[in-house]
Amino acid sequence: MSLLARLAFAALLATASIAPALARDDAPPPLVAFNSDEGITRLARAKAKLDFPGLANQFEAQSNIAFCGPTTAAIVLNTMRSGSPELPRDRSRLRPGDTLHLPGTVELAVPRFTQDNVIDRGPKTRAQVLGEPITIDGKTLRDAGYQLRQFDALLRAHGLDTRLVVVDDTLPEQVIRADMVDNLKRGGDYVIVNYRRRDVGQPGGGHISPLGAYDEETDSVLVMDVNPSSAGWVWMPIATLIRGMRTLDTVENRGYILVQPR
Repeated sequence: MSLLARLAFAALLATASIAPALARDDAPPPLVAFNSDEGITRLARAKAKLDFPGLANQFEAQSNIAFCGPTTAAIVLNTMRSGSPELPRDRSRLRPGDTLHLPGTVELAVPRFTQDNVIDRGPKTRAQVLGEPITIDGKTLRDAGYQLRQFDALLRAHGLDTRLVVVDDTLPEQVIRADMVDNLKRGGDYVIVNYRRRDVGQPGGGHISPLGAYDEETDSVLVMDVNPSSAGWVWMPIATLIRGMRTLDTVENRGYILVQPR
């Protein structure tokens, strides 16, 4: 082999060995399962986690793939209004014979918001949430689930104060981080995120869930995923979450909502 050929071959080998390393360096940090040793360690040392206990106490999994929004709304509303005498009673899951052998004075339905009854006050009907065609900007299309502004309208219809933030290309990462961390350090108000799963390393499309905590050491937030059968609770780097929020959803980008009682 000539000297020129040997040099070219050596360069090719060097390039082949460097490329995988570059690919690994460019890859986003992995998501960390909450129920792992590392996941529990992060929660233990996190200083911004006042929202976690209440949300965990009221947590429930979504009942179908379109109900991440209603489920998140129910969890947050139950967390905020736990013990209130004004909590609704959802009797839709009771069967005709369930009360047959109970005294007439017994109320079988538990007082709480459910992912079924929160929809009633929102801008979309149950059928539209489940994919019935809807007209947006003069166009008829299927719009299952909730876009960010539709979900914000649902929360407001239930008497909550909200601040909606669309994560477009002009919004700096440090502003988003400050919003989330400041909120998670306080009790009584909550962060709800709307992101696209495939942009954060998960299979699937658009999704809504609440945040429970922030770990400064790894710059990650705890996403309390309301579809644990699909993804589970995970610690997600803020930069990764922002990538998932900075994605188009029908008419504008996704983002997050800061929620507090009115």
